[in-house]
Parts: sequence; C-alpha cells; structure tokens
Amino acid sequence: MAPDPDDTGPALSGGRRADRTVLSTRGRCVLAAGVATAACAIPLAERDLLRVGAFGAVLPLLALLLALGTRRTVQVHRTLAPHRLPVGSAATVTLQVTGGTTAGPLELHDTAPDAAGATAPPRFVVLAGTAGATVRYTLHPMRRGVHRIGPLVAYGGDPLGLAEFARTVPGTERLLVLPRTVPLRDVPHALGSSDGAHGAGAAGSGQGRSDVLVRPYRSGDELRRVHWRSTARHDELMVRLEERPWRGGVTVLLDRRAGAHRGHGLSASLEWAVTFAASACVHLIERGEPVELVTEDGGAAVAAGSVPNADGVLDGLATLRASARTDLGGPALPGSGDVLAVLGSTAVDELPALLARCPGQGHAVLLDVASWGSGRAPVFTDAGVAAPVEATAGALRAAGWAVTVAARGDRPGDVWDELVACPAPQAGVT
Repeated sequence: MAPDPDDTGPALSGGRRADRTVLSTRGRCVLAAGVATAACAIPLAERDLLRVGAFGAVLPLLALLLALGTRRTVQVHRTLAPHRLPVGSAATVTLQVTGGTTAGPLELHDTAPDAAGATAPPRFVVLAGTAGATVRYTLHPMRRGVHRIGPLVAYGGDPLGLAEFARTVPGTERLLVLPRTVPLRDVPHALGSSDGAHGAGAAGSGQGRSDVLVRPYRSGDELRRVHWRSTARHDELMVRLEERPWRGGVTVLLDRRAGAHRGHGLSASLEWAVTFAASACVHLIERGEPVELVTEDGGAAVAAGSVPNADGVLDGLATLRASARTDLGGPALPGSGDVLAVLGSTAVDELPALLARCPGQGHAVLLDVASWGSGRAPVFTDAGVAAPVEATAGALRAAGWAVTVAARGDRPGDVWDELVACPAPQAGVT
C-alpha cells in the first residue's frame, strides 16, 4: 500500500530517527506476550506452553537482527539531469536502488526543497524482491539559486512487521537554477561598439580599415555617410560611424542593495532587476559585445577565472543575493566602455557617487520600487511617472544619461524597447 502523503515514514519506536533499527509495536507486543507466556508456563510445568512462549520471545529478536542486516545493504545512486537549467524548466531525478528489498518493501523519502520545485514530497515504495529498482521524479524549480537534492532516507522492515529500520543514504546533487531571460531586440543608441546594429564592430575591423566603424543603413541616414566598400562586402547599404570611437564594451551595473528593493520572493523588485540584467547581458553578448557584469559595490558578479560569456553571467546571477550596502559609492567601474545601470530606489543625492564611478556614457533603468511595495498603487504625477522616481530620472537625464522607468508589471522586453527608443546620451553634459 502506498504511504500516507501526510506521514513522514513508518513509526519508529522512540521517534523517527534515521539510522535506527528497532522493534515495531507489533514486535514489542509479540516479545512481551512470549515472555509472559514463558513465565506462566514455568510454575504450571507446561513444557509445550514454555516452547510457545520462548518462540514468541525469540522471534522478534531474530526479526531485529534481520532488519539490522538488511539496513546495511541499502544503497541508492542518485542522478540529476540536467544539473543546470533556467527557472521554469524541468529536471529529472533518477534513483537506482540496490539491496534492502529481500526482507520486505522499502519506502524511499528523498529530500527536495520547495524552492527546487517539488510539487509533492518525493516518496516511493519499492516492493519486496525487486532487484535494482529505478524510480524517477521531476522537479520544476521556480526560484533561481543553488538547491541541494538529498540525502535520501529509506524505511523498511522484516516480512512479519516485527522490526523496522530507517537508513539515511548519504550523498546530494547540486541543482543550479539560472535566472529567467527574455528575448530582446536592437540596442540602445550609443551603447557599446555596435551603435545599436549587430555586426558593426566586426564590419569595422576589416583589413586596412580598422579605424572605421560601420552599421547597416537606416531610414533618414545621409547618403554621404554610406561606406561603399563595406556595402559591397555585405551586399547591403552600410554607413560610416567615424564619429563613434571604439569603446571598451558595456559594463552592466546591477543594484542589489536590500534597502533599494521591495517585495518578497518571485515578485520582488530585485528578481525583476536580475531578470532584466540577465536578459540584457545575454542579448549584448550574442551581438558580439564585450560585457562585464558588476554589482553596486564594484564587485564582479561572475566568479573569478570564469569566461565572461553568457553562461558565466547566468551562473553568477543565479547565486546573487541582496546586499546590506546603503550607498552607491565605491571604486571606479571596470572597463572603459559604456554603462548600463539597473537601479533600485535611488535618491538624487546618491547620484554624484554613481556618476563619479562611470567611465563612459550612461544608460539606466530606474525601478519604481514603490509599485513593488505593500500592494498599494503608487502615486503618479501628470507625466505618468511615480513621484519618488521622477526627480532621480530627471537628474540622470540632466547628467546626459538615457533613462527609462520600470514599474511592477512591466515586461523587461518592453522596458528595453523604451530604452532603445531613448535619444543617445550626451557625453559631458552636467
């Protein structure tokens, strides 16, 4: 019979402690009855009754020894496929069981945290006499991070149910859940080396023309800027970007300060910021941009020694946690390229410290964290922007940054499109 889903395992005498072999309630009753029968048979000089009592007293002890030996033979090998997956995907856990089923059925309770996406406690029954049984279950993790699957606890006993055991099978598997990403289009003006057009950096690195950057022709471009040699090479109109010097990639700054975000769990503003930063990094890397992801303290979000590719960025964001920092001050941001800042609640007086750290032109996504608060609707101005955000956004724009505001419920792709539509930031504006 399948175990009761509300039960945590067979009732063990003295509590449900792992790695114990004890007599069950039935075994204790049989033992007590055997001892009592033997004790009564002695003064009555009833040899047959004495034999029955002795048998009843010895049988539970033999069952206890059998359960002890069976417990030591239980082995479980766990495999997890895949070990690394994005939020919302499925991972399959396979348990290969050997030993422990010769005496009676074996009940398996694997350990899987709720955050790993176990829809129900993973519990299975392997019938007696089953050799090399294999069981599987599926996880659908909905929270990024590192989750440990295991250890497993096996419950069993003898065929008569006189003794029972619990064995903790050591060993865990690491499940890395990556943040969710969404597809993005185009690139904001003056962000990175491509000026919003894929392949421009590569087009500008042709032999003998390493100092000329080009991009595909857009409606409204002046014909005098057409670069005919690149046009012939790419079989489409290409225009010069001689006024756009080479830039050292893009630095994506993610504000993870706990005090700058609101909400809890999957609906927290920090999770939205992580999703947006992950999507932006993957999009830029796929377009050939050198990308460096850093947190508000200037520390690299990608582990030291990791290749700065999309996988490394996602791995770093999977384990990112909120910071106790309260300001945006710190060392200058690495690299010499442009900055894409994903900011939580930021006061105007915090901006000078941020601007002093940025080596290039700035783009910012400013989160209206009030909309992630207690569920109350934020107060909007006539311009449609939440009042606490308006002053900060205006100050950033006055400093020459391209800024867009994101509120709860906004899709990262839509916010990115708004950033793409913003005018190019003006370097040197104060």
